[in-house]
Amino acid sequence: MSIPRARQTETPCDISAPVSSAEAQLYRCSDRPSTATAIESSRESVSSPTVSAQIISIGTELTFGLTVDTNAAWLSRRLAAIGLPVQRHVTVPDDVSAIRDAVTRGAADARYLLVTGGLGPTADDVTRQGVADAAQRPLVPHQPSLDQLRSFFLRLKRDMPESNNRQAYLPEGAIAIENSCGTAPGFGVPVGDAIVYVMPGVPHEMKQMFVSSIAPRIVAESPTSVIVTRTIRCFGGGEASMADQIEDLMAVDRNPAVGITASEGIISVRIIARGVDPSAAATLADADAEVVRDRLGRFTFGQEDDTLPQAVAKLLLDAGHTVATAESCTGGLLAKMLTDVPGSSAYFLGGLVTYGNELKTEVLGVPAELIQKHGSVSEEVAAAMAEGCRRITGADFALSATGIAGPSGGTREKPVGTVCIAHADAAETRARRLTLGERLTREAVRDRSCKAMLNFLRLQLMRERG
Repeated sequence: MSIPRARQTETPCDISAPVSSAEAQLYRCSDRPSTATAIESSRESVSSPTVSAQIISIGTELTFGLTVDTNAAWLSRRLAAIGLPVQRHVTVPDDVSAIRDAVTRGAADARYLLVTGGLGPTADDVTRQGVADAAQRPLVPHQPSLDQLRSFFLRLKRDMPESNNRQAYLPEGAIAIENSCGTAPGFGVPVGDAIVYVMPGVPHEMKQMFVSSIAPRIVAESPTSVIVTRTIRCFGGGEASMADQIEDLMAVDRNPAVGITASEGIISVRIIARGVDPSAAATLADADAEVVRDRLGRFTFGQEDDTLPQAVAKLLLDAGHTVATAESCTGGLLAKMLTDVPGSSAYFLGGLVTYGNELKTEVLGVPAELIQKHGSVSEEVAAAMAEGCRRITGADFALSATGIAGPSGGTREKPVGTVCIAHADAAETRARRLTLGERLTREAVRDRSCKAMLNFLRLQLMRERG
C-alpha cells in the first residue's frame, strides 16, 4: 500500500483556530512553504462510512494519569471535520509489545491510525520500534532525517547528543514527515490494509505536523463525506427529562446523529451531521439545532463552548445592568466566575464574602435575630444577604448564597449539599433552597451553587427582556 502525497500550496498557519467545516480551506500549512489542501466542494454519497480512524496515544505518564491526553480530542475534531470518524481512542504505556499489539489490532479495524508520543531521544521512547514490529519491518537509519537533526543542533550552536541519533531511525520503507517545531520526525507506514501516521506527543509539534502534512494526505484520498458538529448548552433541567423532549432526534442511524451528555451540571446536546459538502452538512446540523433550542426553551443558554458566566455577561451588557455578590459557602467563587469573562468591569461592581454570622450582621445588615430564628442556612438569611449587598454596592442585581458545602456540618434537617440562594433587584427579592445531595464533593457543591445563582439571574434577565 502506498501513502498518498499531498498537493502543494503556500498559505499561512493557524493551528489554534477552532474547526469550522464550512470553511473552504479547513487546513493551512506551516509558516514555511509546505503541503496543504482544501476540502473539495463536492463529495460522493453520504451513506454510512467504511473509512474510519483510530487514535493511539502512547506514554506511561498517560496510563498512570500523570498527564491528561489533550491530543486525542484535538485530533478527533480535526478528523471529523474532513469526514473521517474516529471509532476508538487507545492509550498504551511506553512498552514495545503494548504498542505493537495496539497498532496491529487497530490496523485490522480502521483505515487510518494516528499515533502520538514516544518519539523522543531517550531509552523509553520506543514507539518507533513498536510500530516497526507491527509493520514487520526493521528499523533503519534515515539519512535525510539525521541531516536535519544535525542542522537543528548546529543552528542552536550545540553539540548533538548521541542519544538523538535514534530519532532518525524509521521502519524500512516508511515516509519521513518533517518536524518543523522540534527534533523528532514523524513518519507514515502501511500496516496491513491500514496507513499508520506517527507524530510527536508534544501538542504544538503534533498539531503542526498534522495540519501541514498528514491532513492533506488523508484528504487526497477523498473521504466520502464531510462532518459538521453543533453543541447546544443547557442548564437547569435533568439529563433524562431533556432527552425525553428530543427522543425522536436521537434515533439510531439518523443523520444528523444527536446525543446528550452531562458534565458538572451542564447538559450538552451534540449534533453530528454528515453531508456531501460542508454546506449540506451545516444545513442539516443547523436545522436540528433550531429544533433542540425550540423544544428545550429556557434551559438553553448557549452553544459550542459557551459558559453560563458568558451568557449572563452578554445579557447584563445588552441591558446595561450591574451585579454584585454576597457569598458565604461559595467563598467568592461566584465573583470569580463573573470576572473570568473579559470586560466584566462593565457590569460587575464587587463581591462580599461574609463567611461568619457576625460579618453577615455587621457588613450586610442581616439581623442577628433572623439568623437565630431560621439559622444561617435559610432562605430568609439568603434574601437578607442579597438585599444588604444591593444596598451597599448600589448594583441593579445582587446574588447571594449560604449553605453547607461539606463534607461535615450537615444535620438531619439541613444535610450537606443544602444551599440557599437569593436574587434581589429593585422590584423584588426571591430566594430558593437547593438540595444538591450529600454525595457531591465540597468543590461540586460550591460549583453547582454558583451555576444555580447565575442561572437564577439569567432567567430574570430573560424575563425582563421579554
